[in-house]
Amino acid sequence: MAPEDKNRATAAAILPLVGGAANVSSIAHCMTRLRLGLHDRSLVDDEALKAVPAVMGVVEDDTYQIVLGPGTVARVTPEFEQLVEEGRTAAPAPDPAATPDSASASASADELAAQGAAMKAARKAKNATPFKLFLRRIANVFVPLIPALIGCGIIAGLNGLLVNLGWLTSVTPALAAMASGFMALIAVFVGYNTAKEFGGTPVLGGAVAAIIVFPGVANIEAFGQKLSPGQGGVLGALGAAVLAVYVEKWCRRWVPEALDVLVTPTLTVLISGLVTIFGLMYVAGEVSTAIGTFADWLLSNGGAGAGFVLGGLFLPLVMLGLHQALIPIHTTLIEQQGYTVLLPILAMAGAGQVGAAAAVYFRLPRNGSIRRTIKSALPAGLLGVGEPLIYGVSLPLGRPFITACVGGAFGGGFIGLFNQLGDKVGSTAIGPSGWALFPLLDGNHGLGTTAAIYAGGLLVGYLAGFLATYFFGFSEDLLAEFNVSQEPAESTVAATGGPTTGPDSPAKEPAGV
Repeated sequence: MAPEDKNRATAAAILPLVGGAANVSSIAHCMTRLRLGLHDRSLVDDEALKAVPAVMGVVEDDTYQIVLGPGTVARVTPEFEQLVEEGRTAAPAPDPAATPDSASASASADELAAQGAAMKAARKAKNATPFKLFLRRIANVFVPLIPALIGCGIIAGLNGLLVNLGWLTSVTPALAAMASGFMALIAVFVGYNTAKEFGGTPVLGGAVAAIIVFPGVANIEAFGQKLSPGQGGVLGALGAAVLAVYVEKWCRRWVPEALDVLVTPTLTVLISGLVTIFGLMYVAGEVSTAIGTFADWLLSNGGAGAGFVLGGLFLPLVMLGLHQALIPIHTTLIEQQGYTVLLPILAMAGAGQVGAAAAVYFRLPRNGSIRRTIKSALPAGLLGVGEPLIYGVSLPLGRPFITACVGGAFGGGFIGLFNQLGDKVGSTAIGPSGWALFPLLDGNHGLGTTAAIYAGGLLVGYLAGFLATYFFGFSEDLLAEFNVSQEPAESTVAATGGPTTGPDSPAKEPAGV
């Protein structure tokens, strides 16, 4: 099957299982997940979705998220959007008042009992706090920039290697331009995306943010100091674009329609630009400098302790949605120093997850279902795609999720220790982790040293996660429940013709969220 046909087949398999085109209110995707807004979540068949070959797992948050993995999600999403558009033209939107009966047809009594309306409402309310919603909006600004950060980061690493080796001297200046061009103008892209996310005109947000990187600001003095092009960086661009959105909305409300096309853009750029030049650039510049200084101080003085805490807490932060607050911090560090020293430490959380999954594999020799899940998800986990292992193995089991965090803590502590000793390990982009981070590594002591320290951290994370899970990840009750053969269940089905619904049921328990 051609790749295009395979992607369309995946999209076609997913669509009816989320209630059809009429049930889809919005479509987006991040690095690994197809994110859907749904009119009625009770129409979703979770178990059938998990059984689709390309689906690694599902996550229910403010949107319904289907984990497809990097690369795949970017190819399936356009096909899914096309199918939804075709479906909408062929069928009317659903009547909300008419959904209860159909919902009961698509969800079993057990599923409804397990996921009752009260629990779903509580989860939705918990994840819809103003602070978390704000963090998601900030993440939506930066996530679309990740592919460019990765591409330019890899080119920067390749260029650095060629320069150090003295090879292709006529080509390295061109590679340097490719690697640096995007970062030189990243503030413009942040401004554009910010205005789009907060409901303004994207190009006006980009226009105001462009002031920050314009060379001519070097001739302007604010707070008794000459401004520098790029001062304030992505944080300044974010603030400038948000301000532009509010100024634009105010103008739309008060400016007469006949003058709107001339007055509103002019006032938006003028007012927001003046505040940016004589206020935001200086303030954001101080904040950005403080972030870089604090990160350096934290790892220089906290060392292994700081790395231990950061590596151990990252998975819980992801589960709470608070990791999104780190995205602008990473981007600020990359903009300032050329790399972020935090990402390699946080990536150790994935190493702990891999080690924990390996221990689960050996501790449950009779559970063929979980072992098959681990074998299929482990390659993705080694490359930094952790959702299949998190949502398919460790989190449903409980204790292994905690011991995976322990593995991440020890891996983070290892890298933090070397940072304290003066060997910085950083990443030139955000997004990848695990083995996929090697091409993006950078530091202050050469690529070989940096890669060796990062590899050592991964090994420590694998080992610590494995040992913690193997010896402390299972209670006797948990082993008794999950370390069982699937054969009796299959024999029972063959003999009785009825489905097996006990705890031995093949993929139900480990696939739960």
